[in-house]
Amino acid sequence: MSLDLAFSVDGRSVIVTGAASGLGLAFSEVMAEHGARVTLTDLDEDRLAREVDRLSAMGFAVTGAKLDVTNRTSVDSVFDAAADRQGGLDIVFANAGIDPGPGYAATNAQGERSEENRIEHYADERWHKVIAVSLDAVFYSVRAATRHMRPRRSGSIVVTTSISAVRPAVTLGAAYMASKAGAAHLVRSAALELAADNVRINAIAPGPFETNIGGGLMHKEEVRNAFAAAVPMRRVADVAEIKPLALYLASNASSFVTGQQFVIDGGLSLSSSRS
Repeated sequence: MSLDLAFSVDGRSVIVTGAASGLGLAFSEVMAEHGARVTLTDLDEDRLAREVDRLSAMGFAVTGAKLDVTNRTSVDSVFDAAADRQGGLDIVFANAGIDPGPGYAATNAQGERSEENRIEHYADERWHKVIAVSLDAVFYSVRAATRHMRPRRSGSIVVTTSISAVRPAVTLGAAYMASKAGAAHLVRSAALELAADNVRINAIAPGPFETNIGGGLMHKEEVRNAFAAAVPMRRVADVAEIKPLALYLASNASSFVTGQQFVIDGGLSLSSSRS
């Protein structure tokens, strides 16, 4: 098989959750740019409409669907509708997630946790909200994708985790790290079950990227510089840098790869956990 054919997603049916910005938008773009038919889903209906209109104007085969990924009935409905419209589901990016919320920078300059981030003060509602979006919703998306892929004995699912699934970081709260580690292990569990049916599932574990996470804090120069100082490559990544890895995992180029988590972090996970 030629490399061009191996990396082809031309004509494939794709769903991306959390697709209106950041990494989800990058996943949607790279799929559309290489000829896939993409359904972008997001809770932010206005931003989603703008991005769908922009990509449509560029001649790409894209559709938008508002989706609350924490609502399992809505996940099933949107996935079913996309599969009906696009003749099945070939590729799913279970990308939607949530930042840890207030106190995103969970420590001060001395590495001490703020009061609301101490485990004894961690609020129930904060825990449940992060787990609902970053773990429960991943399960709903994987389950919905599998229902369409297993009968066809074909498909690729890509889950967005985090380097916090690889090693702890004191700057993040308990719920965020638990949700990402749980999603990573869900990928491994599902991979074992689905391998015999030729459905692959892998994870991308990003480090610091310039996205809207944390309310867009990463767009501020001082915040980017602080993260860059902790990264061995001494910079924060641009979202476009995730596209080649996404294409690899979505396409037949990774046809013998499943249950793996691919870290893309400029070497951050190799450094001290106190970051």
